[in-house]
Amino acid sequence: MQTIENLKVKEKVYKEKLENGLTVMIIPKKGIQKKYMIWGTKYGSNESSFVIPGEDKVTNVPNGVAHFLEHKLFEQENGTNSLDVLTALGVDANAYTTNDHTAYLFECTDNFYEAMDELMDYVQHPYFTDENVEKEKGIIGQEIMMYDDYPEWRVYLNAMQAMYHNHPVKIDIVGTIESISKINQDILYQCYHTFYHPSNMIMVLCGDFDPEHLIKEVKKRLINTEPKGEIKRVYPEEPEEIVKEKIEQKLEVSQPLYAIGIKDSGTCEVKKHIAMEILLNLIIGRSSHLYRELYQEGLIYAQPSLEYEFTNNYAHVLITGQSNEPEKVYEKFKEEVQRLKTEGIKIEDFQRMKKMIYGGYVKEFNDVSDIAKMFLADSFKNINSFDYLEEIEGVTVEYLEQILKDVMKEEKMVISIVKS
Repeated sequence: MQTIENLKVKEKVYKEKLENGLTVMIIPKKGIQKKYMIWGTKYGSNESSFVIPGEDKVTNVPNGVAHFLEHKLFEQENGTNSLDVLTALGVDANAYTTNDHTAYLFECTDNFYEAMDELMDYVQHPYFTDENVEKEKGIIGQEIMMYDDYPEWRVYLNAMQAMYHNHPVKIDIVGTIESISKINQDILYQCYHTFYHPSNMIMVLCGDFDPEHLIKEVKKRLINTEPKGEIKRVYPEEPEEIVKEKIEQKLEVSQPLYAIGIKDSGTCEVKKHIAMEILLNLIIGRSSHLYRELYQEGLIYAQPSLEYEFTNNYAHVLITGQSNEPEKVYEKFKEEVQRLKTEGIKIEDFQRMKKMIYGGYVKEFNDVSDIAKMFLADSFKNINSFDYLEEIEGVTVEYLEQILKDVMKEEKMVISIVKS
């Protein structure tokens, strides 16, 4: 078992890659009552075209299969639902699907090993029939229709569609009514056996554990499987330019919502991610010049959400919030970006923001759920979460100004608006 230690936060990660390819990561937290387990597969809504290990041809499946699988895995052949079983044990259980991975998890103080029994059982024993697949289509269909009328989701998805021509990140994670109608048990089993192999999965456990004992408990509950080759993901070619600068939609909202997007090229670089977090907070964070101006003019009433989403094949900035005049917020944002490019970034502002971002990274290591989810998501990008604590020291004001010029290009910016 490999030990990775970070002295800045006094944390250790015990990591082992098992014979079947599964990566297990254990983060002991002595004296902490809460225990957290998350088991994820590198399979999200973006994977609708792929080459199965051992084959040459490309397999294409409908959009929404990853999310459909997440729903169906809880249903057991004996008629029980594993989510109900876990709830009866007194644990807080859940699952989620993103663009690039799916995860099953629970948090508890008691009954940890009983909950581990249940989670590892249902994730390893899929049960699909024509009948239960058809029933699920109705349930997910209702979810799709609900999201169609959900303003916060529409403003996000419209921003994606304004930025991306072909990349599947522009498609709703749950799919569409039409796409899920094509899903059957054969497709579900095919995708399960392709992507739910241990070699494509990572398990993270955080709490007051003895790593050597816990790894034995994990191994006891694993089904014997042979190592498998790498899955080749197939993505359509994506142009550098955006689709259109503005998309507007009318829905019932008390105040207009906006999402400012900036299309970038995909790279899993920790240093660049840190720089983007610092930069976004400098431009429109709570202590920024622009935020104060927008607030005083009554254009915004709270700090917008600031995100930089990235993988190896796509990346973008998202700034989302509410305003009675979203177009003005967008124009002032572009003006502030241009001002910083012309005048440069003040060293005192940079140092202050850098300290704030570093404090946020340290704080993430206080909570078992934050730690586990962070290590899982980062590991799927081949990133060690400790790297954020180390690489932030190498982010200089000169590097930040270079990222500002490389990423914050006006021709790559879009705005999505949802208004009444």
